Amino acid sequence: MCLALPGEVLTISTDEMLPYARVSFGGAVKKICVAYTPDVVPGVYVLVHAGFSISIIDQAEAQTRHALFDDAERIGRL
Repeated sequence: MCLALPGEVLTISTDEMLPYARVSFGGAVKKICVAYTPDVVPGVYVLVHAGFSISIIDQAEAQTRHALFDDAERIGRL
């Protein structure tokens, strides 16, 4: 099973010829490769799996996914 987490793109940069973004996951900020989603800009939300953004999503979808993870954590499923 794969698990992709939603995060908000804060900044974009290039490192070793690959595009990267600083992405916030509810306060935790990680460096994520955005080569698979080249249209990202600061302020958009992405789904991240294994250090790569795999899809751009809107804010409503990100909030829905955060709520699902919160519920799963609350009942002990994560």
